[in-house]
This record gives sequence, C-alpha cells and structure tokens, in this order.
Amino acid sequence: MRLRETIKILLSSVTGKIGVGLFLSLVIVSIYVVISYPLDFGTRIWNNPVVWADNPKNAPPAWSNAFTDIKRVEHTIFRATEPIEVIPATEVNTQLYTFNLNYQFDEPPTFTSFTLRNIKYYSRPPIITLSLARPDGKEILLYRHVVRGPDPGESLPVSRYVESPLRVYLSGDNTVLWNVADFVRREFKLDVPLSELRGMVDRIIFGVPAGGNGQDFEVLRGNYTITASAQLYHPKDSIGEIIFVLGGSVYGMMGTDALGRDLATGLVFGCPVALLIGLVTAILTTTIGAFMGILSGYKGGRTDTLIQRFCDILANIPLLPILIFLIFIFGQKLGLVILILIAFGWPGMTILIRSMVLQYRTSQLVEATRALGASPWRIMFRHIFFQIAPFVLAQMIFFTPAAILAEAGLSFLGLGDPSIPTWGQILEHGFRTGAVYAGYWWWVLPPGLLIVLAATTFVLLTLGMEPVVNPRLRQ
Repeated sequence: MRLRETIKILLSSVTGKIGVGLFLSLVIVSIYVVISYPLDFGTRIWNNPVVWADNPKNAPPAWSNAFTDIKRVEHTIFRATEPIEVIPATEVNTQLYTFNLNYQFDEPPTFTSFTLRNIKYYSRPPIITLSLARPDGKEILLYRHVVRGPDPGESLPVSRYVESPLRVYLSGDNTVLWNVADFVRREFKLDVPLSELRGMVDRIIFGVPAGGNGQDFEVLRGNYTITASAQLYHPKDSIGEIIFVLGGSVYGMMGTDALGRDLATGLVFGCPVALLIGLVTAILTTTIGAFMGILSGYKGGRTDTLIQRFCDILANIPLLPILIFLIFIFGQKLGLVILILIAFGWPGMTILIRSMVLQYRTSQLVEATRALGASPWRIMFRHIFFQIAPFVLAQMIFFTPAAILAEAGLSFLGLGDPSIPTWGQILEHGFRTGAVYAGYWWWVLPPGLLIVLAATTFVLLTLGMEPVVNPRLRQ
C-alpha cells in the first residue's frame, strides 16, 4: 500500500484525525523549542539557581486568580537599560530610571528585590538611589548604594557586576529596614522597634497602618512610582541594566516549583525530549526487531534457534536492576536510558515478526520469486517485508508511548538524566519535595497530563492504523 493511501485511510477515522492533530501539535511545539531554546538549557538555565533567583517559590499559575476571592499579587519584573531622563550638572550627571506600578491587589507582595548589572565608571564610583512614591503622596527612600571603588592595582575604567550582578533582597536588607523605620516614624508618628518591623517591610511600603500601634498594615491600592537615580561623575560612565522585582503570589502560565523555576518552560522543553525518546526508541526497536524476525523466520534452522534463544534470554532479564547497575557505572545519561530501552525492547517484536514470516515464506509469491532465482535477501526485504510493513509501522507507533512512559517512570525513580528537564523529572522533583502533600497541584498535574496526552496521541494513531493492517476493517 502506498503512503498516500495509508494517510487517506488514517484520516478517514475520527481517532486517526485526532491522533494526527495531537501529533502535529507536539511536533510544532518541539520545533519551537529546538529553534528558540539553547542546547544547554538544562545545565545553563534549568539547573542554575541564579537564573530563577527573582522568581517566587511554589507559586501557582497567574490564571488561578480568576478562581479565588482574594486577588493575589502577580509577579512583575521591571527592567531598564536606558534612563528615562538625564539631568546634567557641572560635576555630576543624574540618570533617572522610572517604573510605574498600578497596584490593585488584596495583599502585599511576597518580596521585593533590586538588581544592578554591568556598571562601568571612569573616575569616581557612581551612587545609585532607589525610592518609591506612593498613591497617598508620601515618598520613601528604600536603598542607596555606592559602587565599590578601584581595588589595589586596578586601573580606570572599572567594571562592576558584569558576570555576577548585584542583587539586593529589599525585603530582608537591614539598610532598607532602617529606612522603613524612619519612614514610619516620620510619616505616621509611630515609634516601632526594629525587631517588630522585621518581616513587615513590604507590608509597610505598600500599606498604611490599620491600628494605632503599628503592628498591622492594610494594603494601599493605587499608582506607585519606583525611581532609581544614578549619580555619574564622567560622561562615559554607564549602567547596563537596572531591575526591580515585585515578588508575586502567582506566576506565569504554570507557576513555579520550590526553586522558583518557571514550570512552563520546563514542560515545553520536555516535549521534544519526549518525542526524541519515543521516536528514536520506537524506530530502532522496530527496525532491529523486524530485521531479526524476518531473518529468523525465513532462514530457519540454527539461525532461527540462535535468534530465538537470544530473545528468550533478553526477555527474561529484569530491566530495572540492569539499568540501575549501568547508571551506577556510567552515570545518569539520557543516551544510556534510550540504549537500554532499545536493547531490551526488540525481542518481543522479533518473536511476533517471526510468526508472520513463517506463514509468508511458503506463499505462492515467495515460491515463484525463489524459482526465478531471486536471492534470499531480496526475497526477505523486497517481498516479505513489504507484506508485513503496515504491521511494523503500527507496532512502531505503538512502541512510542511505551518508551515515553518508560522514561517517565525511570525519571520518576530518579534514574533519568538530571541535566535535561523531562516531564518525569518534574514529577519526581515534585513528589520528592512534598508537592503532593502541600497541595501544589500545578507542579504535579501538568507533567502527568502531558505524559498521558503524549501516550494517548500515539495510541490514537495506532487505532487509526488498524484498517491499514487489517483490510477487513475498511469495509
């Protein structure tokens, strides 16, 4: 049967159409990941805590706000590489970086942070000041930083915070705490000890006193203006980037895990990994199994006996202990997992193909071809193979979800490659850190559903291929 006819039969059923649609969706997402994600995403980004330092921990998705009575804070990051305004003077130029925030949430932020990147100066070290203007007309000085001067033996110009940015956790910084205490004393006439204000920095910055003792603050909604001013003492002085982070209670499309990692990026990256594992394992498994099955069934004799006994040995070896032993020796590598799945997956295919070949090798077509002087290899792979090709294709599709589920199960057991994020690894990390018991459903349900969806996709394709394998189902 030609490829065009096979596709036509596949698309003639509802299951086939749904399977093809889901498969194309997985392929499109995988292509997007290959184009847009770096090859070392796992080691350089996913497993790098510095990348996720500004993210909230264990935060649910932002769209979950629609299902709660309290409007929780959405995580917001303000970035600026160019100043909004430059105020020139005789000896110093002041650059202003301004961020506008319309705060309409029912709770204070979980944290605030301030980051400086790539500062370069040619004479005196710059001075950076961070302040916040509130909706009630009050202004609070949050933080002031003087860039470190030249070290002994270091010549101008000097660069700071190039490889490692300066990140100030405003919610827990002692300088910010002193400034907030001074603000409360000056604006609200409350003399509250520092020990009692500790842990309340964000509630004070974005709130007003709810009582006369300063022990509680209620949220102040409205428009806030965050201003970072930089005093520069040379025309060539520059600041690469200024970042202000408003830590949210909700984050992104899929929330975050215990390390603050964006689960949406990990789930999307896991799509091509799942397809790679499933398709490579299925293609190589069916190729080896079909080849050995045809050879065993057609040749017979000692060849048949040798192949079948070898299949019996592999089929009876427990896979998990062997995999644990090899991972202990060679390390947790994705290629090793795929290799093991292939090595122990083809014997079952060989046994099935052999039983089919035993019927075809005595058919009139094969006998006539043999009488015309065709070689055994031509008969096996030109005539017998094409008669069982639809079955081999259906088995290859059916093996794909088995490989995806096998890798997910191994990753869930902690035997996967830790340098590459997969759906099984995200699940394993969630269970290991107690996400299930803590009710972090966004950490557990999405990867589990994606594993089921990927497996269902290939099961539907297999069901759609049944009329190709069995002509009687076309009627």
